[in-house]
Parts: sequence; structure tokens; C-alpha cells
Amino acid sequence: MNHYKTLSELHRANGWEEPENPLFSIIGCQNSCPLGDREFSIDGYVIALKKMKSGVIMYGRTPYDNTNGSMYFMKPRQIIELRGLEFEEAGFMIFIHEDYLFGHELYNIIQKYGFFDYEVNEALHLSPKEEGTIWELLDKIKIEYNNNQDEYSKEIMLGHVASILMYSQRFYKRQFINRTELSGKTISKFEHALQDYIKNGKLQEMGLPSVNHLAELLYISPRYLTDLLKQETGKTALELIHLSLISEAKNLLRNAEQNVAEIAYHLGFENTSYFTRLFKKQTGLKPLEFRKSVHLN
Repeated sequence: MNHYKTLSELHRANGWEEPENPLFSIIGCQNSCPLGDREFSIDGYVIALKKMKSGVIMYGRTPYDNTNGSMYFMKPRQIIELRGLEFEEAGFMIFIHEDYLFGHELYNIIQKYGFFDYEVNEALHLSPKEEGTIWELLDKIKIEYNNNQDEYSKEIMLGHVASILMYSQRFYKRQFINRTELSGKTISKFEHALQDYIKNGKLQEMGLPSVNHLAELLYISPRYLTDLLKQETGKTALELIHLSLISEAKNLLRNAEQNVAEIAYHLGFENTSYFTRLFKKQTGLKPLEFRKSVHLN
């Protein structure tokens, strides 16, 4: 596998012309994309739009869902594998070396976009109107990229990249809603998996349920799961796990047979103090205070 530390290395390896900017480049794809069959990684971000007829893109461990015009977001040093790609329409790839973002507000902002951590089968599928919006922004970037770049070029190009990311976030929210209606409510599947975890003794065997573990059970990446649940419920996956555990704790506290330490252990907590802090954060009361209030009522 090849790892490219610079965009110039990536360009030379693929027989492309040197990039107009050593830290920022745009590659157009017509019926095929000039990357060939290969596996590689780079010290930069990749933003791509493609409508595939055939072939496989692997990003991490999972193949992309390539049925429609789709956008793909890849972060630095993640392994990308391409095999037998053939496209129905034109596409593009934007390569942004991470050094290009130093000193710019996008350096921090780009890391907050969860879709760079999605599995590849969770690509963004665009409607024709949405695709038109992305192409308009790309055209604006290309004007700056292909002209003699000056002191304003970086700010302008990254400003349009920021707009692409912001629109992509909006389009993902639309996709969450539309695809949830097709595949069923994620919250129902999540709660079912969580209750199975609790009822089957996994709390004592494996400890507190993690977002990663539950996401794996649902065949969803942890970040995609959290964003879906946030869209459906207004709460993250971790918040929902905590709410479920505290609900279970309340039921146990109503029974005077177990002390707080025993309940904490039963729920998978390694120490009582963490359980107590979480319980108070969720209910406003410490476990013993809650038990007393229940008995008083």
C-alpha cells in the first residue's frame, strides 16, 4: 500500500500534472477516474462526488453504497482502496492536505463533521437539485484554483469548501429522515439491542455497554449511529445508554435488598462513585436520596 505525504507525490504516482497548489488539488473524473486499481492513504482530506456504474471503493473496512450520485468524505491517513471503477457521469475529487488548514478556522470545524468518521456504506446520496448545488460550489473553487493564486485564494477556496461541508450536513439530515422511513426507526433497533444487552447479563460479563459495541450490533458506524439518534430523539447514543441504565437503577433502588454498591456492580459500573455521579446528574439526587424519597412517598 502506498502512503502519500504530499499531494505532489500522489499526482506523480498517478501521472497527473503537478497540482496548482502543493497543498490543494482538484481532479476531474469522466467515465473513469485516473486513480487505477490501488490501495493508498494520504496526509489530507478527500471530498469526492461520483456516480458509479461499476467497481468498488473501500474506505476502512466497508464498501461504499454506490447506487446514485454520492459524496464521499475521507480523513487523513485512512486507507482507501479502489477497484475497477467505471462512472456513469462526471465526478470530482478534492484533495486538501491537512497543512493547508493550519491557521484557518476550517482546521477545527472540519474535525467536527461526523461524516468523515462514517463507514463507507453510509455515503451521502444526493438528489439532482442537491448535486447541482455541490457542482456550483466546485465551479467557484475551480475558478480560484486555475487562476493565478494570490493572498485571497486560500480564503476563498476554503470558504467554498466550508459551504460544501455545511450543505452536506444539511443533506445528510434529509437522508437520515428519508432512509429512516425505509429501514425503520433506528431508536427502536437501538433500544432493542440495549435491552438485550441488559437482560442477557452482559452488564456483569462485559461492563457498561459502549456506543461502539451497540453500533456494531446494528451494522452502523458509531458516529453515524449517534447522528441518526440525535436526529430522531435529540439525544446522542451515549445519553440514551445513560438514561436506560439510570432507569434500570431506579427500579433496583425501589427494592431495599441491594445496597448502592451492589446495584452499581449489577449495572456494570466499575466503581460506585462513577455510578453515583451519573445518577445524580440524571436525576438531581444521589442514589440513597432517591431511595429515601421513594419510601417517603
